[in-house]
Amino acid sequence: MTPGPTTAMVLAAGLGTRMRPLTNDRPKALVEVDGRALLDRVLDRLVAAGVRRAVVNVHHFADLVEAHLARRTDLEILISDERGLILDSGGGILKARPLLGDNPIYLANIDSLWMDDGEPPLETLRRAWDPDQMDLLLLLVRRGHGIGFEGPPGFFMDPAGRLTHSAAPDVVTPFANVGFGIMKPQVIDGAGEGAFPIHPVWRRLQGEGRLFGAVMDAYWMHVGDPAARAAAENRIRG
Repeated sequence: MTPGPTTAMVLAAGLGTRMRPLTNDRPKALVEVDGRALLDRVLDRLVAAGVRRAVVNVHHFADLVEAHLARRTDLEILISDERGLILDSGGGILKARPLLGDNPIYLANIDSLWMDDGEPPLETLRRAWDPDQMDLLLLLVRRGHGIGFEGPPGFFMDPAGRLTHSAAPDVVTPFANVGFGIMKPQVIDGAGEGAFPIHPVWRRLQGEGRLFGAVMDAYWMHVGDPAARAAAENRIRG
């Protein structure tokens, strides 16, 4: 059985413009859902999955994020500082690369929550991870099994679990990306410069047959704006 990663990259540097006015005085990472910050909810899940070190990138209200993280004692936290320039997902991971090491890592967005149902999603990822075949394994949710979806872009998956990404506006795919995954850090090396998204890496790995997916049992909640936050809180409170 392949052990799960013990290091995670947590993407927390976003401006949170769609979350305004809640982000007028704080970063999106510190917006609370049912009394607990998004960032803490994600870190709680990672710790429960065996993560001992998290690299967190910061930009918007960076000082507040660092002060907040200093209170946690249940894992080692390293800061990847993007105060000078926000670097998007790909650029943020590349900047943090020296802190991540060379073993597979969890990737985590801070606006992705789920309700406990069936196998824990990060256990689904760990169980499906096969480093001999995979360079990136994305956690997926079935369409209609969550709230906060943003349009049709998503993934098709073949019987072996290999993914094909589609961003076509008129094609509704059966699976959506949850914002978590397991990745070999080396795949980001040389992928770009400055600020760049992760999607070109997806496309390259897709072409190489090294991009895979695992579908979670849990009900997903993407907390991208105040309405989605309210919907998530209602779901959590039952």
